[in-house]
Amino acid sequence: MMKALYSGVSGLRSHQTKMDVIGNNIANVNTNGYKTQRATFRDVYYQTVSNPSQASAGIGGTNSSQVGYGAQIASVDTIHTLSGYSPTNKETDLYINGEGYLKVTDASGNMYYTRYGALNFDSEGQLVDSNGSIVMGINGDTTAAANDTIAEASLAKIQIAINDYSNITINSDGTITGVKIGTDQIDTLGLIAIATIPNQAALQLDGSSYYTAGNNTGTITYHAAGLGGSGSLVTGGLEMSNVDLANEFSDMIITQRGYQANSKIITVVDQMLEELVNMKR
Repeated sequence: MMKALYSGVSGLRSHQTKMDVIGNNIANVNTNGYKTQRATFRDVYYQTVSNPSQASAGIGGTNSSQVGYGAQIASVDTIHTLSGYSPTNKETDLYINGEGYLKVTDASGNMYYTRYGALNFDSEGQLVDSNGSIVMGINGDTTAAANDTIAEASLAKIQIAINDYSNITINSDGTITGVKIGTDQIDTLGLIAIATIPNQAALQLDGSSYYTAGNNTGTITYHAAGLGGSGSLVTGGLEMSNVDLANEFSDMIITQRGYQANSKIITVVDQMLEELVNMKR
């Protein structure tokens, strides 16, 4: 009976964690660039009551008998499927139409990857995201970089002389162009680098729509948008959350019933233990 009690407790813990994941998904249903998560279960441990035996002359074989000890969380995975385009009509908002991430650095020098492309130029001409982190790429002449892999060591913060240019535009390949004030000359001012990550599932969530590279992400490469397996950029919009509300509500019902069933195990075992204690009367 005590085994069943522990199994019930393990089931409650597992279902509570799954409900936490579901709750976080639903909370982020309208978070731009958010990638939904899922929790999976696995069984824990089995006690062997009797071992199997092989058949011999006149005696048949027997199978093993094992009693389990419940369930536990096997994994909490992030599902990196591409979501839809949400128009914002803001020229510096970027939607990555395919694989790839922006690389940004914060004030402390920490490097992150993100698909949340709400960008702006600050007063110093630095291209920054909504958290104030600086977007990485290449400044100046980007001819060679636009046709080849960009070495990580060559990446720098994107910063342009915004007082010298008008009609600053971010193009689909990530190049930034502007019209020199007082002339009709169009100059290429920089290039946004798009990171291609072989194993996106190995990225670690860091909050604020940021990811950090884990030990299993593989070799990360950098390209102009649309090259090296990365998607092209679409300006004037952001990526929507890929949370499927219908799926989340279905999982919520299943998880609630699973939690309820495991709590019933504990209640029934408690009643059985009470009966056992009362046998003395």
